[in-house]
Amino acid sequence: MKWNKKIIIIASACVVCLAAADSYFEINKQIDVFSSLYKEINSNYVDAIDPDRFVGTGIDAMLESLDPYTNLITEEDLDNYKFQTTGKYGGIGAQVREEGDYILISEPYEGFPAQRAGLQAGDAIMSVDGISCKNKTVDEVSHLLKGTPGTAFKIAVKRQGVNDEIVKTVNREEVTIKSVSYVGMINEQTGYIKFLQFTDNSARELSEALQALKKNNPNLKSLVLDLRSNPGGLLNEAIDIANLFITRGADVVSTRGKVSDWDKKYNALNYPFDTNIPLAILTNHNSASASEIVTGVMQDYDRAVIIGQRTYGKGLVQTTRPLPYGNRLKITTAKYYIPSGRCIQALDYTHRNADGSVGKVPDSLKHEFKTKNGRKVYDGGGIEPDVKMNEVDLSRLGQELLFKNILFDYATQYKINHATIAAAKAFRLTDAEFDEFVKFAASKKFEHKSESESAMNDLKSEAEKEKYFDDFKNEFTALQNKLQRDKSQDIYLNKKEITELLENEIVSRYYFQKGRIEADFNNDPDILKATEILQNATEYNSILTAKK
Repeated sequence: MKWNKKIIIIASACVVCLAAADSYFEINKQIDVFSSLYKEINSNYVDAIDPDRFVGTGIDAMLESLDPYTNLITEEDLDNYKFQTTGKYGGIGAQVREEGDYILISEPYEGFPAQRAGLQAGDAIMSVDGISCKNKTVDEVSHLLKGTPGTAFKIAVKRQGVNDEIVKTVNREEVTIKSVSYVGMINEQTGYIKFLQFTDNSARELSEALQALKKNNPNLKSLVLDLRSNPGGLLNEAIDIANLFITRGADVVSTRGKVSDWDKKYNALNYPFDTNIPLAILTNHNSASASEIVTGVMQDYDRAVIIGQRTYGKGLVQTTRPLPYGNRLKITTAKYYIPSGRCIQALDYTHRNADGSVGKVPDSLKHEFKTKNGRKVYDGGGIEPDVKMNEVDLSRLGQELLFKNILFDYATQYKINHATIAAAKAFRLTDAEFDEFVKFAASKKFEHKSESESAMNDLKSEAEKEKYFDDFKNEFTALQNKLQRDKSQDIYLNKKEITELLENEIVSRYYFQKGRIEADFNNDPDILKATEILQNATEYNSILTAKK
């Protein structure tokens, strides 16, 4: 029996229409059930119902079943959302942290109101416009400091070494967190750029930084682009940034979604900055989204050596849609694919486990792709670096000194006693100054147990549960006594790590964030490795060549 083509088309259309009708019926049915349920509970439940909290719980649960990037943005959240996309907010330009009963200024941003007004790291915020800040949270104090640009307020702070409170008048202004937090030279031939986020105009900012670097350093021969812990941001900025290093007209990224309107292909539309300069890109597990687009494009075109750890693995694209009453929905509408054809999304939010958790894309479902030079790369797991580096893990002692603010407090004291220090790249803590720190730390009486002591305590607990401990109690006690030492001994055992942490913190008091970065040039293993590879053309080219 032969079917007429028109009949087949009409029949297919009918099937589609019926499927769509079934879908809309289900949607209307569930909305009707939800509305009726709410009305019944609101009318008959024994206690009064808070509509915002009650319905909000349902909305939150509904969104949680999708992915963590699909969110409701309420009117109250708009300022934070705008900051994420523009890097701008009204305030004084300072990081704050909690310590004791008060919030401290941990780092004023260079060139912004807090720093210009003379506020310093370590200052305890006592009050803002007469409102006491004692026992307030970081969010509460931040809310007092932020506000409409152009407005002024009085802030009272307590500073170490000063008896009376210091009162300053600070004018709020539009604070812009630059995407390029540092641009400079590691050595005479190797440039370095720290790139923090993909916000409005960040591609132009990076382009201007590159042009200035090239103009001011005629011996520039290679470049390190640091994308570590860069969470991503705007897709169009990622496209324009990749464009800086590849030829005009080259494929950059494509997006594919359920709605055909989201199926788009993006090419490099602008003239590049430099398509030949040897380039190293630094990544870690927190390099995500737009960072991965730039990294993946450079890897697919064999345009850069990727150094560090595997990236996060976010291959999803979000857009915002308007909702009633000033709300907005940030919704995942598509997945993105880089030039080799791979999508690097690592977590499968579509197929959840029975407990609601999300699993990674299994190796059996990953596919092999090829770079321009024929190197093998894979989808479904972030961007694997060409040169893998171990994560730098702080010792337990280093973590305690950092998180209990002992390093921070010593740097505050150091600044009081030293009006100036050497340049950030050249500053070194002397042995005598390290000895001073050891005494300072000992005076803080912080609790510290080594990894070995913690393991011993775990062994004791398990042995006691299993009734074995009495059999080796004497041997255990003897070994425990050998392991015990005072904190000073442990600090000296970890002198190299703690010295680097101290130098970084002290340098920031004089040279701010730029100083922190320059202080790491001599210690950061990823930067040292990148510099080594970029200075060796044979090794650089070998990494970017397919192995036979």
